[in-house]
Amino acid sequence: MAGGWLIGVMVQAPEEKAFLRHYYAVGFDDRAKAEWTGVDHALKAGVVASSPIDGLEPVQAIAQVPATMMKTLGLADGQVRALGWQYPRRWIIPHLAV
Repeated sequence: MAGGWLIGVMVQAPEEKAFLRHYYAVGFDDRAKAEWTGVDHALKAGVVASSPIDGLEPVQAIAQVPATMMKTLGLADGQVRALGWQYPRRWIIPHLAV
């Protein structure tokens, strides 16, 4: 089993007045594939920002998620889990943050 990524995407959901960073746990080892997969899922939640907002990139890989942590948190290879807009601390190992 390969690792995955924690991806942050700036999204404006229909019920929100502003863009907020929404987090996705993506079970792909390839960073670019994980980012694009995160964007694909964010589009289901609302409008994705096309440029930086308040210094935050529209799409950003926040941290790599090791395979052992994916197993512990129940994320399968290739799976995407929407984590919402609150910072998902339990998905991050500090020394692995990008």
